[in-house]
Amino acid sequence: MPVLEREPSRESNVLPKVPVPDLQHTLSAYLKCVKHLVPEAQFQKTKAIVEKFGKPGGTGEMLQKKLLERRDKTENWVYDYWLEDMYLNNRLALPVNSSPVLVFPKQDFRDRDDSLRFAAHLISGVMEYKAMLDRRTLPPDCARGQQAGSELCMEQYYHLFKSYRQPGLKKDSLITQSSTGAEKTPEHPGHVIVACNNQFFVLNLMENSRRLTESDVLTQLVRISKMAEKVEEKFPPIGLFTSDGRMEWAKARDLLLKDPVNQESVELMESCVCVLCLDEATGVQPSDSNRALLMLHGGGNDKNGANRWYDKSLQFVVGADGVCGVVCEHSPFEGIVLVQCTEYLLKYMIKSPSKLIRRSSVSDLVAPRRLSWNCSSQILRMLSSSANSLQRLVKNLDMEVFTFRGYGKEFIKKQKMSPDAYIQVALQLAFYRCTRRSVFTYESASTRRFRHGRVDNIRSSTAEALSFSKAMTDEGVCEQDSEKLERLRKAADTQTQYTKMAVAGLGIDNHLLGLRELARELKMETPDIFTDETYHLSNQFILSTSQVPTTVDMFCCYGPVVANGYGACYNPQAEHVLFCVSSFRECVSTSSLLLVKALDQALIDMKELCNRCSPVSQKEGGAKTATPRK
Repeated sequence: MPVLEREPSRESNVLPKVPVPDLQHTLSAYLKCVKHLVPEAQFQKTKAIVEKFGKPGGTGEMLQKKLLERRDKTENWVYDYWLEDMYLNNRLALPVNSSPVLVFPKQDFRDRDDSLRFAAHLISGVMEYKAMLDRRTLPPDCARGQQAGSELCMEQYYHLFKSYRQPGLKKDSLITQSSTGAEKTPEHPGHVIVACNNQFFVLNLMENSRRLTESDVLTQLVRISKMAEKVEEKFPPIGLFTSDGRMEWAKARDLLLKDPVNQESVELMESCVCVLCLDEATGVQPSDSNRALLMLHGGGNDKNGANRWYDKSLQFVVGADGVCGVVCEHSPFEGIVLVQCTEYLLKYMIKSPSKLIRRSSVSDLVAPRRLSWNCSSQILRMLSSSANSLQRLVKNLDMEVFTFRGYGKEFIKKQKMSPDAYIQVALQLAFYRCTRRSVFTYESASTRRFRHGRVDNIRSSTAEALSFSKAMTDEGVCEQDSEKLERLRKAADTQTQYTKMAVAGLGIDNHLLGLRELARELKMETPDIFTDETYHLSNQFILSTSQVPTTVDMFCCYGPVVANGYGACYNPQAEHVLFCVSSFRECVSTSSLLLVKALDQALIDMKELCNRCSPVSQKEGGAKTATPRK
């Protein structure tokens, strides 16, 4: 099976296996989640199908028994199913559709050499962090919030620099370097691929049996920057292929590999520690929203869109104009792991200031190698098609980054509500005010308290959130503030309970996925519950949301997961909340700015409601309006 190889980790014998939820509990929760989101006639049909599936001695019980057997035989019964369903089977292009990014504060580089010093310092931090991972000396993460203090599975960290997503015609493969053979160690740190001017160069982190110093790295980056300027040695921008649909890239890759020169270049790309993208200045105003867009897609093939290799797990972007960040191929690890790694690197750079004054002697180091590509006319035509596909994606993406400064999580805590649950309810209210309806919503919930745990879904579009949204929006539904506040608290409490259920491994999405995939493996006729229109709709997440908090000044963003949907990432801080809202311009029913404005007003109205009703917040004052981060 084309999935990530998972080696036994030191906590594997300590952490429990993810549980298999009770079948009737999942079916009951599923009906509750969909009842208010589909027409009544459709729900009654779904209810009959679900009841048939779950009847004593029926298909559901048989599959449940098989799933329990699978749990006994595997480290994590859902991992392979989930990985393929969430990522490897997806045929869409990785940028925007799948790969999230972290956007750094704009850097004030004096000149190109200054940006190269920043890049050398960053790679020095990467080497330090990777050495900790290779030695398995990284301190374990501990849970916050629910079951605070308990250790979490660290397996995802060990694939930050070892994983690669290989395109396939029908589904991708997630490749990892094995612990045997040519695994990179602290003593043999491997190589980084440097992308510069749409060319790729090999930066060996060890030369002449000596690990490179930061000064050495800078020397090599300066040489690469000069080599990339030589037009006569330039190859076609092959990185564009990795920005295309997965089937298109798989076809192009197969053609490339027929040539031994290309094969060697691809192998060096796939085995690198990470990619360092030295971007050119774009001339675009470096607002938060524009920096987010540039990080997500590079600005297209006429800017830095070809200066990428999206299959690699980590791409560190350092732009000559100070636009910097990280692009993440999402399949090997979750956002919190990316954040933890990146925060370490940024703190490393602050605590260990670069003392680079001059570069090391050029004569001490072997010149970096430019990767070569032999391209037939057919490959060049395919590359042109990939460039056009990226341009369409660039023109389609609509992004708004803004900071709501009216209040932050401290005010919400004073109302005795979970900040995450409160913000999720605000998102539901904002969407309802824009559309007068509620839609299926995804919020990721970490299951890392279990062995090889990844995520399950918190279905945030609850009946209670809809009830509150109607009370705050529709005339005649609810006149009394006390009743509105009661509905808000019920909505937040329900959201919190769903969260607890999901992080405890009792979410419904992974369970239903496991039952569905087992039926497929057993070559059964697909049970009606999984061919039902409601099930199909319930997996079309028009709102795809995620809380990605940071302790340093950076933010996460991503694109929508469906053509008519929104991506909504948020970063709650003590006195403000940063939001990144994305949508597609081609969809006439979505507008990132419209949702942002509605979200701003929803948060203001919710605070004012709390102030009017709760003595705790009488002295808090009125909420200030949001500040767009343009």
